Amino acid sequence: MIQISQEAATKLASLKKEEGKDDAAFLRVEVKKGGCSGLSYKMHFESDMREGDKIFESHGQKVAVDSQSMLYILGMTLEYSGGLNGKGFVFNNPNASKHCGCGSSFNV
Repeated sequence: MIQISQEAATKLASLKKEEGKDDAAFLRVEVKKGGCSGLSYKMHFESDMREGDKIFESHGQKVAVDSQSMLYILGMTLEYSGGLNGKGFVFNNPNASKHCGCGSSFNV
């Protein structure tokens, strides 16, 4: 299961509106090779489902994850921290054994 915090869901709704995305759009989260720790998170809005996608919904926002990425992020919570000292979107991934300083790269 993938969770989205209330703060992250509010920010996602705002970003979708800013980008002119309709209600059918959802957040796709993928794990790709790369980054200083070996794996990195990629996320973008999409409206088309892919074969094998798993869909999760929290606080009115949907997130799609492909089956290969799911192996790395099962149990993750997507959070958002704004404000002067905020970091933006934060991936709280219980599977990650190592994170880079920027928070967008990890290893398992």
